[in-house]
Amino acid sequence: MENEFTKVMSERSNEELIKIVTVDTSNYNATAIEAAHSEIEKRAINTSEFEELKEKATLVKTQEVKTSSVDSGVRLLNFTIDFIVWLIIVFIGSFIIEYFIAPSSQSMISFLIYALIFGTYLAYYAIMELKFQKTVGKFITKTKVVKLNGEKPKSGEIINRTFCRLIPFDRISFVFTNNGFHDYVSKTKVVKDSAVKEY
Repeated sequence: MENEFTKVMSERSNEELIKIVTVDTSNYNATAIEAAHSEIEKRAINTSEFEELKEKATLVKTQEVKTSSVDSGVRLLNFTIDFIVWLIIVFIGSFIIEYFIAPSSQSMISFLIYALIFGTYLAYYAIMELKFQKTVGKFITKTKVVKLNGEKPKSGEIINRTFCRLIPFDRISFVFTNNGFHDYVSKTKVVKDSAVKEY
């Protein structure tokens, strides 16, 4: 059955098609994968070759992701942009708490503001990376969060990554290496968008 990806997949090599339906499935939508399967059937590609080609494709993909890792300068820029965005969120939230919620005591206002600071910090990274694999900073620098093998991280891995940001000195750890503490612990990394082709 033809769909909008039929022509695109007809132009792919056998190796690319096998890569799409095996190691890269998380990077393609269901319609694109369906078109790839149809093209494989049309060409009568021997499925016994899948394992060998899958291993080759996995190796190539790992090398692509490795060479596309971003440097510390990009990570610092991401952090700076995200920090400014987070400060704006906290400022707006603090304004709302102080002028509209108007709790009865100053201690209650202080508690709510501290909760806002902590909660928005975690929520910002978790929500953005769960939904988009990137934060505002990563949108601007055209980078994204991936697993070490280049695949899209699962929800649990993003949550783990988010809480690992609370590790002391995590915010400066990527200055000394391309991957910070929260990358190492959650087994994720930040790469250029071009490292993983998506449809």
